[in-house]
Amino acid sequence: MTLIKSISGIRGTIGGKVGENLTPLDVVKFSAAYGKWIKTQRRKDNYKVVVGRDARISGKMVQSLVMQTLSGMGIHVVDLELSTTPTVEVAVTMEHADGGIILTASHNPKQWNALKLLNKDGEFLNAEEGEQILKFAEEEDFDFAEVNDLGKISFHNAYIDLHIEEVLNLNLVEVDRIKNSKFKVVVDAVNSSGGISIPPLLEMLGVEVVKLYCEPTGEFPHNPEPLAKNLQDLSKLVKEEHADLGIAVDPDVDRLALVDEKGEMFGEEYTLVSIADYVLSRKKGATVSNLSSSRALRDVTEKHGCEYFASAVGEVNVVAKMKEVDAVIGGEGNGGVIYPESHYGRDSLVGVALFLSLLAEREIKVSELRQTYTSYFMAKEKIELTPDLDVDKLLEAIAKTYQTEDITTIDGVKIDFKENWVHLRKSNTEPIIRIYTEAKSQNEADNLAQRFISELRELSN
Repeated sequence: MTLIKSISGIRGTIGGKVGENLTPLDVVKFSAAYGKWIKTQRRKDNYKVVVGRDARISGKMVQSLVMQTLSGMGIHVVDLELSTTPTVEVAVTMEHADGGIILTASHNPKQWNALKLLNKDGEFLNAEEGEQILKFAEEEDFDFAEVNDLGKISFHNAYIDLHIEEVLNLNLVEVDRIKNSKFKVVVDAVNSSGGISIPPLLEMLGVEVVKLYCEPTGEFPHNPEPLAKNLQDLSKLVKEEHADLGIAVDPDVDRLALVDEKGEMFGEEYTLVSIADYVLSRKKGATVSNLSSSRALRDVTEKHGCEYFASAVGEVNVVAKMKEVDAVIGGEGNGGVIYPESHYGRDSLVGVALFLSLLAEREIKVSELRQTYTSYFMAKEKIELTPDLDVDKLLEAIAKTYQTEDITTIDGVKIDFKENWVHLRKSNTEPIIRIYTEAKSQNEADNLAQRFISELRELSN
C-alpha cells in the first residue's frame, strides 16, 4: 500500500493506515491544503473550484470528501461528477473558476486514486505551487468557514457535451470531410470516462462506433495503461468488425493509443507525430515534446520547415516550453496531445478529432499512414545504485565523457547521436537512474541501453 506526495498531486492506494495510503483523512488534509492555496492566490469574497472524477470504484467516496472539505473552507464547488481530465481543464476556464481537481490515478490499477490539481487556467500546478501545497498539508494549519459562510456545491452535467462542441468547432477539425469518409471505429474505454466521451464525439462526426468496455463501472477489464500488451481484445475486434481504426484511452482520457485496420498498434509515440504532421501542414510553427519522446516528432517538424524543441519530462514542463516558443502543437510520447487552440492540456478528444481529420484528408488507410513516418524503436531500462552514491556527479561524468556530442542537461543528461539517442534521468525518490534509448531497430536500442548501464556501473565503482 502506498501514498505518494509530489508536486504534481497526491496519489495512493485506497485503504490502510493514515499517512501511508490514500485514506479519507489524507484526502481531507490535502484537499484543505489545496483550498488554503487557492485562497492565497487571489484575495476575494468568493472562490470556486471545479471537481470531476474518472470511473474508478473509489471515485464517489473520494470526490465527496474533496467537495465537502472545500465547502467547509467556504469554497464553492462545481461538481462535474463522472468526467475526463481534459473536460475538467476546459470547465475551469469556462466557469472562470479559481482552480480544479481531477480525481484519477490515470493508468494505475483500480486500487489507486489521486488528486490532480489545477490552477485558474485549468493547467497543472508548477513545482513551486505544488511544494506550497505539500507544505500547507504538513503544517495542518487550516481555517475553516463558519456556518453561514460554507461553500455551495452545484452539479453540472453538461460539460462533456460542451467539451465535444468545443472540439468540433476547432478550425482544423474537418467535420464534413470526416462524415463523408464514413469511418467505422472500435473504442476501448477500459470501462471508465472514455465510454461517455469518445463515442458521443465520434457519433457527432458521423462515425460508426463499435463499443468495447465502454460502461463506466470502474471495473477495468485489463491493465488500464493503453499499451499493446493490454489491447489485444481491441486489436481482435478491429479485425473482426473490419473497422478502419481502433481507439484506446486511459481511464481519465488524456492518453490516446491507436490501432490500424489490421489490428496492429499505430505506436503510442506516433499519435502525437501524426497529429503534428497534420497541424503543421495547415499552420506552421514550433513543436514541443519531452526529452524522452521519439525523434520522429523532430523529423516531421523539420519536414515542414519548422523548429522542434524539447522540454524536461512532465506535462507542466512541456506546457511551459510550448508557451515559451509559441508552439502550435506539442505533447508527450505516451499518446498525450496538447493543442493550444483548444487548451494547454493533454486531450484525447482533440487528438481523435484531429487524427480523423488527417485520415479523411489523405484518404489512406491507417497502416499506410504509419508507413509514411520513419520507424524508431525504444528501450526503457533502469539501474539501481547504492543510496550513498552521488547520482548528480555520476551524470556529470557521463556528460563530460560525451561532451563533443549533442548534449542536453535540462533533465538529467540526454545525448543525441547521429543515428540514435540516450536519456539518463535520476529518480526523485530512490537511488535509481532511468535509461531511455531510441534507435532504428529494437536490437540497436537495447544494445545502446546495455552499453550505458555498463558505463554507469564502471563510473560508480
